[in-house]
Amino acid sequence: MAFNRSDRSDAPETHIPTAIKILIAGGFGVGKTTLVGAVSEIMPLQTEEILTDPGVGEDDTTGVEGKRTTTVAMDFGRISLGRDIVLYLFGTPGQDRFWFLWDELALGALGAIVLADTRRLEDCFPSIDYFERHNTPFIVAVNCFDGHQRYGVDSVRTALDLDPGVPVVMCDARDRDSGKQTLIELVQYVMNRPRQPAMAH
Repeated sequence: MAFNRSDRSDAPETHIPTAIKILIAGGFGVGKTTLVGAVSEIMPLQTEEILTDPGVGEDDTTGVEGKRTTTVAMDFGRISLGRDIVLYLFGTPGQDRFWFLWDELALGALGAIVLADTRRLEDCFPSIDYFERHNTPFIVAVNCFDGHQRYGVDSVRTALDLDPGVPVVMCDARDRDSGKQTLIELVQYVMNRPRQPAMAH
């Protein structure tokens, strides 16, 4: 039987949302897995392993002494922003020995969130350096832990020596609404950011 356009005239229009890849980066134990798990509308994929004795001396648990697991590849989750945008979230491993995975994870990413812990701000520098070198838009999200001093946005910006245009926001990685708002901040920043010239090879 021949098929023509009139056969499809009453078919419902299929709406396909825009898919966007986002990286969640930061130091060891800063809350990347927690953030992905809190906001994901699907069961997140996690590649966590128990911290073992061989990790002693490799994984600095200062400030996160209660941490018992670590991400060894990535975290993955998904969240829809309305019906037009779907964000695919990739949490990066925080330890130096897993940085070889970053180039693969970063491929095709629209932007990144660098999670910061004010108890260990220096752990942000490798992530910030990576995204600056690769011209990847990013924002810094200060994960506010209970019982710890919260520094103002200006203090964090100064300590991290950020470009004036890079947003710094406060968030709670455990809270879905807070995490979702942080993602919205990143998307808005990327959309409103002046187009950057292509990097020379």
